[in-house]
Amino acid sequence: MQTPATFVWNDQYLLGHGAMDDTHREFVTLVDRLLNSADSELPAALEVFEAHALAHFEQENAWMRANDFPARDCHIDEHDKVLESVRAVRQHLADGDCEIVRELAQALMDWFPGHADYMDSALATWLVKRSHGGAPLVLRRAAATREGGGE
Repeated sequence: MQTPATFVWNDQYLLGHGAMDDTHREFVTLVDRLLNSADSELPAALEVFEAHALAHFEQENAWMRANDFPARDCHIDEHDKVLESVRAVRQHLADGDCEIVRELAQALMDWFPGHADYMDSALATWLVKRSHGGAPLVLRRAAATREGGGE
C-alpha cells in the first residue's frame, strides 16, 4: 500500500497579508485532512473543506472587487473552477468513490503553491499597497528556504 501524501504549511507560502496567510494555513490543513482521512471520515472532511473554500474564495473575491484588482476576473475564474471540481467530487463521493477525494486533494496540493505564488501574491501586494502605501513585508524562517522546509 502506498504511503499517503502529506501537505504541511511552509513559510514559503507566506504573502505578507495576515488574513490571507491565516486562511491559507487553514487551506493547507484541510487539504492534508482530505489526503489522510479514513474513508468513513471523507464526507465530513470534504464538507468542512468545501465550506472553507467557499468562504476563502469569497473573501478574496470581495477584496478584489472592493479594491479594483486588475486581474480579478482570471483569479475569480480559478476559484470558480476549484469549487466546480469540489462539487463534482462531492457527487462522486456520494456514489461511493472515496479515491476521487484524495485525487482532488493531490490536485489541490499541486495547484496551491503556484496559485499562491502568482495570483494570491499579486493580490496581497495590491491590497497592502492600497492600504499601507508599500509592498508587504514577509519574514520567513530559514528552514522554509531549504527544499521541503517548513514548520
